[in-house]
Amino acid sequence: MTTFADSMKKEIARVARKELRDELTDLRKTSITQRADIAALKKQVKGLQVQLGQVQRHKATAPRTADDMDTAPATVRTKGKPGRKVVFTPERLKTQRARLALTQEQMAQLLGVSSLSIWKWESGGAKPRASRVPQILARLALGRREALSLLATSEA
Repeated sequence: MTTFADSMKKEIARVARKELRDELTDLRKTSITQRADIAALKKQVKGLQVQLGQVQRHKATAPRTADDMDTAPATVRTKGKPGRKVVFTPERLKTQRARLALTQEQMAQLLGVSSLSIWKWESGGAKPRASRVPQILARLALGRREALSLLATSEA
């Protein structure tokens, strides 16, 4: 009886191996193609990193144009002093708003944002988008009469 049971186990194992052989072959082929694809992608990423490094080095050595200086994300050049830059800070916004004698709502209308944004910027809870900073700094540099005339034209 044990001979029959052993024979039966061996035959079941043989049939199972035979059935799995085709599936394992397909899996191996898939694995080989995926590894080749991964290697190609790694080469591509390495090439792109080299190109990025070259562009960054070229940009660092290239002379800055007036357009580059005007679009600086966090600073704006002042009119009177060519080497000096103005940076956005919550304290600057607060003091400029007080100098112009504007409420947060009026300042928000002047800058084209919500009054909640002004409150968050002044409290330091948030920062304006880098693309908006030059416009904000330009508006903060206005005088009281100019700011009020801008507010009046925007309300009308």
